[in-house]
Amino acid sequence: MFGLVGIIVTMGMVFGGFLLAGGHLEVILHSLPHEFMMIGGAAAGSYLLSNDSHVLKATLGGLIRSFKGPRLSVSDHQDVLCLLYQLLRIARENPVVLGEHIENPHQSTIFSAYPRLLSDENIVSLIADTLRSASLNYDDPYQVEDMLSRRIAAIREEALEVPHALQSMADALPALGIVAAVLGIIKTMGSIDQPPAVLGKMIGSALVGTFLGVFLAYCLVAPLSHRLAGVIRKDLAFYDVIKSVLIAGLHQHATNLCVEVGRQTVPEHVRPDYDTLEAKLRDLRKAA
Repeated sequence: MFGLVGIIVTMGMVFGGFLLAGGHLEVILHSLPHEFMMIGGAAAGSYLLSNDSHVLKATLGGLIRSFKGPRLSVSDHQDVLCLLYQLLRIARENPVVLGEHIENPHQSTIFSAYPRLLSDENIVSLIADTLRSASLNYDDPYQVEDMLSRRIAAIREEALEVPHALQSMADALPALGIVAAVLGIIKTMGSIDQPPAVLGKMIGSALVGTFLGVFLAYCLVAPLSHRLAGVIRKDLAFYDVIKSVLIAGLHQHATNLCVEVGRQTVPEHVRPDYDTLEAKLRDLRKAA
């Protein structure tokens, strides 16, 4: 919602100010199709050249995601804390039963109770692999924390590939605008014998290329890249919550305390309420 409002405000202020200053849109509108073809086409071609198929496939979804905002809500954070609570309790009471859940998460009654979490392979594998390592006596909290930090860093690096690619495009667009402008000047110099009025329009058309490159870079592509990176970082904080609970469990803290450590790690805007979460945990204890 705010993204669309931002685009409308930007367009309105830039072109509205141009009109109020006495400018005429005819020159811009006349030049826009072929200038956009040169600049947009060069940007798209360089984007295809510089990125692999994984980034290319993820770009459209990333742009949509930048407008929709973070995927994970308060209920998702509450669900993962409840899931980890159940798994840690089983790990301490009956490690053999835990193995059944972490070896086949998609067949697990515990994981299946949280379908949104189960649909994310990174979340499932992060939890299952860490608990499996602990069951194999790889339970030094500091080593496991380092392992989790490295794994989350790899997930973060992959998730931020699209914003980085978009930012690279934004950095290149002003230069591509200059390329289009230079071509326009070359065209103008080939018509140097024309009257000043004609040359003025041709030079104005050439300068539209510079304007378009800078406008697309700093008013659209770079803000979208920054917005998408912010959305992704908010969702990636979810993995830090999982890590904090699992590490607290390896330190042999009480299960309720492990969950509270995780709850405190959750960003404030999506942090579950303590009383609501505690009531949910009580229900899980009664059902067990």
